Amino acid sequence: MRIVTWNVNSIKQRLDHLGTFVKSADPDVVCLQELKCVDEAFPRAEVEALGYNVVTHGQKAYNGVAILSKRPLEDVRRGLPGDESDEQARYLEGVISTSTGAVRVASIYLPNGNPIGTPKFDYKLAWMDRLRIHARSLMALEEPLVLCGDYNVIPEPEDAYDPVAWTKDALFQPESRAKFRELLNLGLVDAVRACSDQPGLYSFWDYQAGAFQRNNGIRIDHLLLSSQAQDRLRTTSIRKEVRGWDKPSDHVPVMVDLDIE
Repeated sequence: MRIVTWNVNSIKQRLDHLGTFVKSADPDVVCLQELKCVDEAFPRAEVEALGYNVVTHGQKAYNGVAILSKRPLEDVRRGLPGDESDEQARYLEGVISTSTGAVRVASIYLPNGNPIGTPKFDYKLAWMDRLRIHARSLMALEEPLVLCGDYNVIPEPEDAYDPVAWTKDALFQPESRAKFRELLNLGLVDAVRACSDQPGLYSFWDYQAGAFQRNNGIRIDHLLLSSQAQDRLRTTSIRKEVRGWDKPSDHVPVMVDLDIE
């Protein structure tokens, strides 16, 4: 089973890119973030024509997440539990049944949190606490679980081309990184780092100052695996070439292959 996470930075602007990518990579599941549209405006017919079932949790002009799956999605949850007043569309979860059992997948668009010292950063940290609590309940189900998405967290200095440049950014604050480690401490595994410890593995390059041409990137798009998913981990891949396409998202797809039929 090939599972992909990709912040498309507007599904309407990146629909052709999505079609090109899925035709070449042939993923079984695609988790999208930053749709920037309500559910009714999502190009459902076009995506279904690519061979996918579609569930979305959208929001006008901002945020928005989706899961595309070749197999039907069950037990769908829209929104992260823990705060009924939270109206931001940042979390979507579903179960995919296979011949060898169920796989639970979530598409996550974690808050950016900038600027530091404002309610936006407080919201980011509180959201991460809610994610940890929910993830713990999912881990108790003892099933293959993949929590993937744009986490807006640079876990370690080697996950940035120039870590010093990010020291005042919410993505690299000690509090953000500590809460990411708390997630891992539940027993989740960072799939990319489980397969490679090499530097220079990035999933985001800013549009400004020729960042992509200089490989001045950061790794903030992650697939976190439960032990049951890690046992089936075959390989991971960051599709860097997508960033070089015409009018790309500033993020690229990150993939994991699991031994699940």
